[in-house]
Amino acid sequence: MGLARVLQDLGLGEGSERSNGASACSVIRVLSEIQQRFAAEDSAKRGLLDSAAELLGSGEARWLFPECGSDLRAAYAELVGSVTEYAALPVCDTDSGSLPSSSYERIPAKAEAAGAALLALTEQLGGAVRSSDSAVSGSARSLIRTLGPSLCVFSITHLQDRPWTSEASRKRALELLTSTVTATSSGSVPELLCGQGGMLGPVLDVLRPELTKENWKRNEAMKHVFSWVLVQVGRPWLADYLDKVFPPSLLISDDYRTENKVLGVHCLHHIVLNVPAADLRHFNRAEVLYHAFFNHLYTSEAPLIQVVLPCLIDLIPVLEKPLVHTAVPRKPSRFDDVLRLILTHMEMEHKLALRRIYSSNLLLLIEKMGIGIARHLKRLERVIVGYLEVSDGAEEKARLIILEVLERTIQTAWPRMEYRMGVLAKSLLRFLVDIASEPLAPELRDQLLTRASRCLLLLDHCSRGRLRVLLKEVDSSCVSDSVLKCLESLTAPQDA
Repeated sequence: MGLARVLQDLGLGEGSERSNGASACSVIRVLSEIQQRFAAEDSAKRGLLDSAAELLGSGEARWLFPECGSDLRAAYAELVGSVTEYAALPVCDTDSGSLPSSSYERIPAKAEAAGAALLALTEQLGGAVRSSDSAVSGSARSLIRTLGPSLCVFSITHLQDRPWTSEASRKRALELLTSTVTATSSGSVPELLCGQGGMLGPVLDVLRPELTKENWKRNEAMKHVFSWVLVQVGRPWLADYLDKVFPPSLLISDDYRTENKVLGVHCLHHIVLNVPAADLRHFNRAEVLYHAFFNHLYTSEAPLIQVVLPCLIDLIPVLEKPLVHTAVPRKPSRFDDVLRLILTHMEMEHKLALRRIYSSNLLLLIEKMGIGIARHLKRLERVIVGYLEVSDGAEEKARLIILEVLERTIQTAWPRMEYRMGVLAKSLLRFLVDIASEPLAPELRDQLLTRASRCLLLLDHCSRGRLRVLLKEVDSSCVSDSVLKCLESLTAPQDA
């Protein structure tokens, strides 16, 4: 009854008699009629969407998906295009690439209605794909390959928590994406994109016109859709699409707005981690990335520094040859350039957020460089001493990390540490005294004292026991019980 009523509402009542065994032209005629009315009647679009959802949900698979030809594929593609366009975001003509939230007030309701019609279609396609009727099954497979990229882009556009989505529209978008995955006989979104006959290439082709230098800011959603799709794809598939994902990522990262820079660098970092080094070096891509990231280090924006530094640290091994232990002196590398710049910024930085970011990434850099940090020990020592002297809040994140940096530095460059024992030991002792008197949580104080004591113990090993002798001369009446306990544990005789 639902299908007959819909056809009568469309003025196609004769189609109801064909609904149980119609030829392909009947469904094409119905789809074309809906498409024409949808394009002509702005005020009636919501009702047409409800009719389309009822039609697609109640029609029999044999009538909806007869033997597939170019006319049938075109009819469904035009309908899906019109439905997705109904919930499209307004065009942004500002240089910022964003609109006020009020511009998107009507989008969630439109997306939910459009999603309902598309969901009815994908559920029917999913059932038809598994049909025992080979003609219906083959037709459905052909249609889902044709419509899948547009369905994916639409659902991902309204899937994320953005100003143009609501809880209801996000739920409908997730249902649509899940139904699309099922209709393609895939087990997950990555399989949908990268499995046999995957849709990654077609999806990127749909996005490509929206991600050019002239257009990428006109639709605020497209950069987020691109980023979401990109991170679903890993090795070894991403390398095959490097030409399609590298330019948009670089374009987004080169914008003047911090949020776009962060998003672009996030995309580029995923590419660095999931594309073979040889492909990254091809056409000098890696060198271009290095200079782009290095220039970002001169900013004082914490969110950008937080994503740039890990990406840069992962990128440099692509450009540098592995360290070989030979008698030939090691030449300075890009690691040295980055470390030198980071230490310069750390010495002058007073913002707590940046101090924490620099500290955590300094640890990663030391782990990558190994003994190569030896030529930077003088400046590294100044930074460590300076950071130990300044508290950075109740959680003491920077000082916790800088103690770990010192510990790793001692372990890595231990042959050189005996000559720096005096400065570092004095700094650690002052740190112990300060921590014992500061109002900190007991667990945090114990953690700081333990890490500082471990560094002193490592320095003692590097000095072959000389530090322990010096620590025994500390006047116990001048320090607190907690500090005295640490010193006693360090100077206690050790078992042979």
